[in-house]
Amino acid sequence: MTEKPLSILAIDDNQDILFTLMAIGETFGWKIHAESDSKLALERVRKLEPDLILIDYHMPGQDGLSTVRQIRGQNRGVPIIVLTVDERQEIADQFLAAGANDFANKPIKVADLATRIRVHISIRQQQESYTRDKGINSGTLDIVCNCCRQFTRPFLTEEVVEGSGLAYQTVVRYLQYLQDQKWLQSSSHYGKVGRPKKKYQLVDAGAESCCKN
Repeated sequence: MTEKPLSILAIDDNQDILFTLMAIGETFGWKIHAESDSKLALERVRKLEPDLILIDYHMPGQDGLSTVRQIRGQNRGVPIIVLTVDERQEIADQFLAAGANDFANKPIKVADLATRIRVHISIRQQQESYTRDKGINSGTLDIVCNCCRQFTRPFLTEEVVEGSGLAYQTVVRYLQYLQDQKWLQSSSHYGKVGRPKKKYQLVDAGAESCCKN
């Protein structure tokens, strides 16, 4: 059986850049879907369900930052690599907060871009394999993540059970998964009597990360 080629959506208003990316894809056996309109790209994301997205920072009408935020609203797992000539740290921070995974500088360097694509595809495949092995359902994970994000203080397992409506054993399993991913940390809190209670709190990046995958 022939392996399905990697599907990549490239979003850039520069036709020369899109032509270059398609040529790179042809070289490596990847299928590059080109889109020059950032708003139309959102529909392409829904239809194509690409394995990875390449997106330009500077786009007319709607810039890459806004588009990344919208993509994350409909697809939390697809890796997003931003193509940019702007190397300012504040720009990088904004894109990472919006949901981007990595950056590749322009002018495009083939070896660098190909390496980044392979790395992020490998990471996603490992994550998907891990969740399958652990019996983690993405829909249930979303429910637990969204519930955890409501707390601005350390919280108990019982509070997640109450807020999510899920069974206690299910919540315990998913909280452990979030800890394994290092998105959640726990600490013991001692009361006046009885055993200490374990409380959880999302780490700095956890609130964003657990809702991207």
